[in-house]
Order: sequence, then structure tokens, then C-alpha cells
Amino acid sequence: MGAAGLASQEASLIMGNALTETSSSPTAACELTILLPCLNEAETIGTCIQKARGYLESRNIAGEVLVADNGSTDGSQEIACRLGARVVDVSERGYGAALMGGIAAARGRYVIMGDADDSYDFSDLDPFVEKLRASYELVMGNRFLGGIAAGAMPPLHRYLGNPVLSWFGRLFFKSPVKDFHCGLRGFSREAIQRLGLTTTGMEFASEMVVKATLQKLRITEVPTTLSPDGRSTPPHLRTWRDGWRHLRFLLLFSPRWLFLYPGLILMTVGLASMLWLLPGPRRIGSIGLDVNTLVYSGAAIIVGFQAVAFAVFAKIFAMNARLLPEDSRFRWLIKFFSLEVGIVVGLALALGGLVASGYAVGFWGRYSFGALDPRVSLRIVAPAATALMLGLQIVFASFFINVLGLPQKRASSPGST
Repeated sequence: MGAAGLASQEASLIMGNALTETSSSPTAACELTILLPCLNEAETIGTCIQKARGYLESRNIAGEVLVADNGSTDGSQEIACRLGARVVDVSERGYGAALMGGIAAARGRYVIMGDADDSYDFSDLDPFVEKLRASYELVMGNRFLGGIAAGAMPPLHRYLGNPVLSWFGRLFFKSPVKDFHCGLRGFSREAIQRLGLTTTGMEFASEMVVKATLQKLRITEVPTTLSPDGRSTPPHLRTWRDGWRHLRFLLLFSPRWLFLYPGLILMTVGLASMLWLLPGPRRIGSIGLDVNTLVYSGAAIIVGFQAVAFAVFAKIFAMNARLLPEDSRFRWLIKFFSLEVGIVVGLALALGGLVASGYAVGFWGRYSFGALDPRVSLRIVAPAATALMLGLQIVFASFFINVLGLPQKRASSPGST
């Protein structure tokens, strides 16, 4: 092992359990942990720790400054140790992984987390502490209310990325948070641990807000300021990659917006256009619509139903896996539309499709099974094929929903009874 490795190992032993001076007694209650995720922040970590310790001492708060180090190689750990912070090493890489490791190791009843790049002012945390003491379980900073200094946030993030993603979060989940991605936030450690947070990347910021909203935690926002990053190295955030990861997470956690609403729209438009075109060709201005559009109408109905079915599958799976909270109305709806109901409806629709297909064959027979005018024949065949496929899909989907709804016995942990 090299000198740097020995120094790092020695520092880890020294870091141990050091609380700030305001809570040095082993029996003193630790009210607040100020948590700093860290990856090669040697230029700014010292300033952040000094501000955080100064805040705890000036307010006489029993607390600690905790650095969750994610594999720094620039001596950040030694700086943190020397300045009185406690350091925990988190081997799994990623912003979310570092924070989850830090939250698990925190001793405070409350945790205030913030980036270690000196963009947030850890000497001014009163609004967060006041709201936490008032029983709010998640207190979000809002940079758009508190102020963003010149050069602190790229224009693309300030005017497009953050506002749009925050808007999606409010639309999808009815969250009260207007700045989803503020890195300075406080929370009840116990309440946040109940959420079962899992994402290891930058989307951890969205996951915390989304799950807190779905679990109906008490959430509020306070104004906070954002200053320019104090480091000379590029930021860890990657605009397009991490922006997509946030949006992807929001979509995956909202089966309604990802599957249900688009599916219902497709089915409605497809059915309406099919009924409209069955009597004969139609015109919209100078555009003529006929059997080709009829075929696409049937495809829209099929694809729309598949999307709706995926919404149901995803919702059941997410509730069973405790990724989404229980929804009693949804459970009642699934129970009402039982497997037997699905089979009856699906087979009836498929039978209707078969009857219509038989009529189409008889119609073809009138012409000695020769060539037909597609403008006539497709007005029979397209609805018949659509009904047949949709009926069978309803049957198959009903069976799969029943499989997903089977009771599951969770494996017991070792040593449990």
C-alpha cells in the first residue's frame, strides 16, 4: 500500500465518531446532521465545513458535520477530518449512493444536505431548522425565490431544465415543490428512511421529492441562495445525461402519464375515427380520408389498449414492490373487473370479430373469391380484425393482471422470526 493509501486509512480511523464541539459528549442528543456528499472537493470542502460548524456553534445546536466521501483522491477526507467533520466512506459511486450512505450514517434527528462546492451558504440554515422543528418532514430550498447569483447556474438549467422538470414533477405528482433539484434541503431522517430511496445517480434528488409527495409527508419550501461553484474543475452534473435521467425517473414513476393517458387518447381517437369512416369516405377540407385511415384507426385502438394495460401492470407491480403507495380505489377497481369479467368481455369481443370475419368471407364468396374493392371489403375486415385482436388481448391481460395480484410471501431476513 502506498503512502497516500496509508494516510487515507489512518485518516479514516481518526475520523471515526467525531461530533462537532457542540455535541462532544457521547450521551448528548444529536439534533442536526449537516451532510456533505463529496467527490474530490478539496478546493471547497474546508470552507463548507467551517461554515457548517460555525452555524451549529453560533446557534448552540447539538449536531455534527458529516462528509459522505465517494472515493476522493485529492485529500478531501483528510481536510474534512482535520476540520472536525466526521467522514464515512461510500464505495458505491454516484450522487444518490453517497447521500444514501450519509443518511444511513447520520446521527441527527434532522439532516440538512448540501453540495460541497460552496454554492450553498451553510452559515444561514435558520429557515430549514425552523421548519423542521415545526414538524415539516421535508424542507426544500428554492433558489428561484432566494436568488441565483450571476454565473451560478447555466442559462439552459435556469430557464429550461429546472423549470420544465419541476413543472413535470408538479403535473405528474401534484407536488408542492417548485424547485425539484435544489441541492440544499432538510428532512427528518426517520421519515426519509421510510421512503426506501434507491436511485444512485443525480435522479436521487427527484426520487426524494416524488416519494415524499406520494407518501404524503409534510413538505414545504424556503428561499435559499445559489452562488457560483467554488471549484476550478468542471461540475459533476452532465446537462443532457442527467436531465434525461431525471425526466426518465419522473415518467417511470407515473404510469398514468407514461401509459394510461396516452393509451386512452389513442383508443378514443382510433375508435372515433373508425366509427366516422365506416359509412364511407370523408373529407377534411381538401384532404380525403378512406380505408387506409380506417386501418390506422384500428392500429391506434390496439396500441392504445396495450398502453392502458401496461399502466395497470406497472401500477400493480409498483405497489407490490412498495415503489408506489397503496391505492385502495385502484385495488377495488381491479377486484371489480375480475379475471372472469375480463375473460367474458374479451371472448365476447373476439366472438364478434369472428362473426364479422365470417361475414367478410361470405361477402368474398359472392364474388367467387376473386378480387374485391378494398374500399368496400376493408370496411368489414378492419373492424373485424380489430375486435378479434382486442378481445384476445383483453383475455391475456386479464390473466396477467391476476398473476400480478397473486399474494406473495416475502422472504424473512436471517435471524428473523
